[in-house]
Amino acid sequence: MASKELKLSIEHRTKLGTTGSQALRAQGKIPAVVFGHGTVPDHIAVDAHAFKELLHRAGRNAVVTLTDGGKKPQTALVREVQTHPVTRRIVHADLQRISADETITARLAIVTIGVAMGVKEMGAVMDMVAHEIEVEGPANQIPEHLEVDVTALGIHDHVTAGDIALPAGFKLLSPPETLVVTIEPPRTHDEETASAEGTAEPQLVGAEPATPEAG
Repeated sequence: MASKELKLSIEHRTKLGTTGSQALRAQGKIPAVVFGHGTVPDHIAVDAHAFKELLHRAGRNAVVTLTDGGKKPQTALVREVQTHPVTRRIVHADLQRISADETITARLAIVTIGVAMGVKEMGAVMDMVAHEIEVEGPANQIPEHLEVDVTALGIHDHVTAGDIALPAGFKLLSPPETLVVTIEPPRTHDEETASAEGTAEPQLVGAEPATPEAG
């Protein structure tokens, strides 16, 4: 299923730098840049609530139509979102101009379906080694994510990037041998104990107690 095409109203900004960006954020807006297609980057601002809703509804691979009053709309993809390290609020975004049918690269999240047989019947542990892979395909057909059915996986079984079925017209860019999912044997009591002991604070061996200096 390809991402929905959505609209996002933008406005051009003239006050750049830290001061200008902080003023925008105080108004409930996010400073952003639109780049690509060999043209000069546009410094824009978008409504913070609208942008957050867009990401929530369609993810970062959605084709977004940028509208600016009566000017010709642009189509773009959200390429990078910067968040505040403490509040996690979005503080900046980079968008790439695209044509709806051009070939682009994208990183797609991996979603597992079902419960692995090794986990269900043998107490094994499923390990997600890679949470996304890189692909190339038509911009207007980029799916929100890729699904992997893990139901038949037993202990020591695994799924690589090359095992994942891609939509028609898409090509895998990540190395095919990239591990995505592995089913590991259940940990024994001795292994768990050793792991716990390994996290204990190291003790100094042979250290002499400190002797107070003479006054």
